[in-house]
Amino acid sequence: MTSAIPAAHSTSKFTPVSLAITLFCLLFSAGTHAQISDEIRAVESSIIKIYTTAAAPDYFTPWRLLTPTQSSGSGSVISGNRILTNAHVVANASYVQVQKHNDPNRYTARVVFVSHASDLALVTVDDPAFFADLEALTLGPLPDPQEEVYVFGYPMGGRTMSITKGILSRVEQQIYAHSGDFLLAGQIDAAINPGNSGGPVIVDGKIVGVVMQANSGGRAENLGYFVPPDIINHVLTDAEDGVYDGFPDLGFRTQDLESPAAKEAYGLTADQSGVLVIKVFEGSPAAGILQENDVVMKIAGFAVAGDSTIAVNESLQTNFKYAIDLQQIGDNIEIEFARKGQVMTSALVASKRQESYGLVKPEAFDEIPEYYVYGGVLFVPLNMNLIMRWGPDWNRTAPVNLLQARDEWASPERRELVVALQVLAADVNLGYHDLRNWVVDTVNGQPVRDFKHFTQMVHDNASPHVVFRNSSGYQVVVDHQEAQASEQAILEQYRIPTAWSDGLFAE
Repeated sequence: MTSAIPAAHSTSKFTPVSLAITLFCLLFSAGTHAQISDEIRAVESSIIKIYTTAAAPDYFTPWRLLTPTQSSGSGSVISGNRILTNAHVVANASYVQVQKHNDPNRYTARVVFVSHASDLALVTVDDPAFFADLEALTLGPLPDPQEEVYVFGYPMGGRTMSITKGILSRVEQQIYAHSGDFLLAGQIDAAINPGNSGGPVIVDGKIVGVVMQANSGGRAENLGYFVPPDIINHVLTDAEDGVYDGFPDLGFRTQDLESPAAKEAYGLTADQSGVLVIKVFEGSPAAGILQENDVVMKIAGFAVAGDSTIAVNESLQTNFKYAIDLQQIGDNIEIEFARKGQVMTSALVASKRQESYGLVKPEAFDEIPEYYVYGGVLFVPLNMNLIMRWGPDWNRTAPVNLLQARDEWASPERRELVVALQVLAADVNLGYHDLRNWVVDTVNGQPVRDFKHFTQMVHDNASPHVVFRNSSGYQVVVDHQEAQASEQAILEQYRIPTAWSDGLFAE
């Protein structure tokens, strides 16, 4: 009878085979750790800390700037003595400095290219000595799902570099927090904190993404998003001539077409798929080719599913807009579409996006706000910068009439809304001192096309009175001669430098 070996002793005996396996595992682990350490050391010297002083304009008093703020972000050195970072790191910047890893000195820097749409920017330092000992990083391919990545940056809470490890969990179209644009983004489970913005996501010593935002919904932890290589390469190509073109737009909008009844109604068979065209903008590449109720079935060679997705490869299924985002301005994009069951093919020229397809322009950066003071009334164009001035909870605190305008399409006859933001109390505007956030629909009976058209009508007015009217019929009447005579006194009383913003009446 043989007795069993006690568990306490079973781990203390090594056979020659088990000893060899254990020794191999130890050596492999040490080698892997050394390899990772060498990779980190090779990258970390190319990671830059960016200090920004920004002074954003105050859209409530558009002739003034808000109090300057200081912030920091991260970036990485790439070819051409450039530092790749986020656009939001340097947005509205009045002063930029950069600092190398383990170097106490700060260098004055300047922004050379910005793509707010993709939240990417390029910064440089004119002192050539800054880049003398730095190795430019190169771009690598998008990692595979569940692949391990490293995030480099200078997050809040310390001065030194932070390196975190994570897993690529998914890649799909996301709304970029900075611009509101809908572009491809990668999601990782590495911790992303303020200051990490602009830092690179690294695999095998190459940049495979630029960190841009963290999950802010409060329902998930350690979720971060990065700009993937395809978007970075698009911006770098765009930057070659130093002129920002941005991502193209074909000028049509669609909705999903998954309902079998809807597919039949628009002429599709059961085995066909596509998305329904619901809007075609005048003057766009799609105008005169696509029509409302057409069904887009293929775009740039990708078959479009009823849920608006395309299969890019075995691991990437995303919105069909990705196929358009890959193109540069001027490229031809082939589309296949069905009209009442008849399948047709055409080519659309990728063109610059219109300034705005809606009545409310998206948030802008690095721009001077437009305004016009007439008869003591401050008039401004309606845009997201103004709406967001109501604070972080603007979607509930901003005036309802301004929020509702976001859902309206622009047209050649009505491209922009004009708001009488406030009244600077004076004799010329007696009776209207409580007027606030009032949308002007017509001037002396003429419909307002946009802010430039509005200011020109008022400035060139030859009638004794100027009558402003809103869509509900409410009117504001100003004596034109009195408005002109009191202009300088009102400007001095309220310490306003000029009656209108720079360039408003420039030829």
